[in-house]
Amino acid sequence: MNRDAADWSSVFREATWEEALAFSAGKLQQLRDTYGHKSLAGFGSAKGSNEEAYLFQKLVRTGFGSNNVDHCTRLCHASSVAALLEGVGSGAVSNQVNDVEHAGLIMVIGSNPTNNHPVAATWMKNAAKKGTKIVLADPRITDIGKHAWRTLQFKPDTDVAMLNAMIYTVIEEGLVDEDFIRARANNFDALKENVQGYSPEAMAPICGIPATTLREVAREFATTKSAMILWGMGVSQHVHGTDNARCLIALVTVTGQIGKPGSGLHPLRGQNNVQGASDAGLIPMMFPNYQRVNNDAAHAWFEKFWDTPLDNTPGYTVVEIMHKALADDCDPHKIRGMYIMGENPAMSDPDLNHARHAMASLEHLVVQDIFMTETAWLADVVLPATAWPEKTGTVSNTDRMVQLGQQAIDPPGQAKPDLWIIQQIAKGMGLDWNYAGEHCGVAAVYEEMRQAMHASIGGITWERLQRESSVTYPCLTEEDPGEPTVFIKHFDTDDGRVHLVPADIIPANERPDHDFPFVLITGRQLEHWHTGSMTRRATVLDAIEPMATASMCGADLEKLGLHAGDVITVASRRGQVTLHVRRDDGTPQGSVFMPFAYYEAAANLMTNSALDPVGKIPEFKYCAVAILAGGALATHVGYNPNSLLPVHLQNAPACAPHSH
Repeated sequence: MNRDAADWSSVFREATWEEALAFSAGKLQQLRDTYGHKSLAGFGSAKGSNEEAYLFQKLVRTGFGSNNVDHCTRLCHASSVAALLEGVGSGAVSNQVNDVEHAGLIMVIGSNPTNNHPVAATWMKNAAKKGTKIVLADPRITDIGKHAWRTLQFKPDTDVAMLNAMIYTVIEEGLVDEDFIRARANNFDALKENVQGYSPEAMAPICGIPATTLREVAREFATTKSAMILWGMGVSQHVHGTDNARCLIALVTVTGQIGKPGSGLHPLRGQNNVQGASDAGLIPMMFPNYQRVNNDAAHAWFEKFWDTPLDNTPGYTVVEIMHKALADDCDPHKIRGMYIMGENPAMSDPDLNHARHAMASLEHLVVQDIFMTETAWLADVVLPATAWPEKTGTVSNTDRMVQLGQQAIDPPGQAKPDLWIIQQIAKGMGLDWNYAGEHCGVAAVYEEMRQAMHASIGGITWERLQRESSVTYPCLTEEDPGEPTVFIKHFDTDDGRVHLVPADIIPANERPDHDFPFVLITGRQLEHWHTGSMTRRATVLDAIEPMATASMCGADLEKLGLHAGDVITVASRRGQVTLHVRRDDGTPQGSVFMPFAYYEAAANLMTNSALDPVGKIPEFKYCAVAILAGGALATHVGYNPNSLLPVHLQNAPACAPHSH
């Protein structure tokens, strides 16, 4: 990767925008015409705008000719969305975060909200001060545990066992909301039959929570005036992530704790537009507004709307695309070229050695970003784009609020808006697009997207956003104020009822053994976001957390003869890293926690690319590792804070550089 090269010119040369765009689009077009529509793929961004996400997926579908488009939702909440679409007909939250102030009980599961969702955590803590009971269910005890009424520190990988035990208790003790089930739910009898073997007494040895505690929490959840479940990637990033979320849907359904204030389901979204990017169709199996590409009516509608033939086969997901990049040449679906906008899979994907090998093996890789990310170092062309304050556009946050952001500052150097770059690539590939207006036609793009998503944002016009700044969807008319709480009268399924899906215990793909006796849990930290490409360039944040660390409990440190601050090597079957260890007694025995923001000790070198069969999300939250004392620390730490991106070409003839 040549990551340590301080001078990009040792790998790239500067080019004009005209040459870089012609080379980018021309090579993509050549690969498509030579090897077919399945030979290309694109990764869009959850950190950009709705308009960029919409236009990017439209480019892949109409220009590349396939549905091979995805983004980081595949690595975050894909399994949650799969279960929610299946169960309640919508992949978004039922209630906004601030609705916790109306809840009698808040269940936080698989999430460290203080670090990952600090605004949401503040709402939770304020609610607790007013008497709301918080239940923290997580293998790790984190800051929100200080405010919890009960903590359920269950064993990693035993979510279904614990949740089914709670559902069993509700049913066995006669706490089911019979009226709600009768009027608004399907398949209850199958759920009831399935949990018969999941009594708290039977599950306690499996999940590690005493049966009396499981029953106590289940009773409180069922009998309190209102209860909300908020969850994070500790639920979703498993091979059984979809089943975990199915259990959460079942728990609120059997207790009637959904469709009213203070009650419902809230998968906590992290990135500023991971909700909006998914809504806009930046996923391989759905057109905008979650309309399946293999649904005949939806397919025909978008072919007419975009006036072009479209592929009716779901595309490949993030991890599958990496596999296809390394497929045999005889594979007609081999990925040969990629366009990556604002994503950093060379740090965020599981089994990084495999992912980096895949990207390095591409015949053509175009990367569009604001910094020289680890992925950009693997590119043939690097296109400098604009950060959020440097452009105008909308995002949709975790609360289903469509928010308008206005450009505040000019971009540096020759950086161009992402929306402009996408349109130039499209024109270079022969698409006849014309989005007139200021800010690269952002209002025209939004209006087209609004029409494509009329069933959810039809009442949110650009002019309304300019007046009101933010509007909550669903919102179908200009007079509609939006719906902060949904499912009050019906669910968004085909019959308006919850579709309950029973779940059974499925073990992690890779279990600890003699050689790899510990479980690795990965995640984020307060100071550094995701792959660290932005926050580690912020000098204050980097000063607070300047180096990679692994967290272990004191009992495990003592057993291994280690002390806080020692150097250790963490190794899995796929890779290893050396870093400092810190003591954290909230981390369970037999486990080690690592943030994945540090390229010099990249946690995802070790993670497992095994996928949830429904959501196609990797198992980031569980793999087997060994802990060894000592090792050689990386000599290069952190980023050059003064990097600005010119237009870069790799392995191309020299040309005169542009001045800056």
